[in-house]
This record gives sequence, C-alpha cells and structure tokens, in this order.
Amino acid sequence: MRRAIQTVNAPRPIGPYSQGVVKAPFLFTAGQVGIDPKTGELVAGGVANETRQALLNLKGIVEESGRKLDDVVKTTVFLLTMDDFSAFNAVYADFFPAPPPARTTVAVTGLPKAARVEIEAIVALD
Repeated sequence: MRRAIQTVNAPRPIGPYSQGVVKAPFLFTAGQVGIDPKTGELVAGGVANETRQALLNLKGIVEESGRKLDDVVKTTVFLLTMDDFSAFNAVYADFFPAPPPARTTVAVTGLPKAARVEIEAIVALD
C-alpha cells in the first residue's frame, strides 16, 4: 500500500503530485526548491539561501513521516549551474553530517519557479 505525506512545513505542490509518498520500506520525496511554505515565494539571496530553504522543506516532509534527516539514504540534487556547487555543498554539509547519504548532483537547464537548486530524497523507514 502507498500513502501520501502532506505537511504545512513544505510548500504545497504546484502540480498533480504529493510532497512525499511512503511505500515501505521507503519514503520518496518530491523535489524541493527554496520556496518558503508560509509565503509561497522563492527565498531571496542566492543558491545558499535557496539550498537552506529546500533542505528545511525536505526536513518537514521527512519529519511528517515520523523520520529524521539521519534516515535519508540517497539524495538527488539539480543545480541550475555547477558554478553554485561549492556554495550548495557548504549548506548541504550542515544538514547531513558524516556519514552523509549517497548523492547524485547534476546541472540542468531550468527548474520550477526559476529556482537555482532542487533536492529530492529517498528515506529508509526501517
């Protein structure tokens, strides 16, 4: 059985998808950009601030499922440009201390809401 996760601690979906879906033994999150869930607007200040907000949004979804960021086993990161890689990594490391989850990072030609970063995660539930 599959179950949707919905929280006010992450932005409402802007399309026909769930913030997260539990299919044991995993939680799969939708990609999160740096939208403030209270305002519905992308945070200002560049990729570091967007990364922080995207990770806070991701944390909100993970915690709604009853887990914590330590349970994240894999992330996929989409950057608008690899020029932002170092600034992104500096913030990411604060959220995922050693040992961090496995990760894939790719550059893309565009992201929703003109964001500079989007992050999705797979979370172990057992």
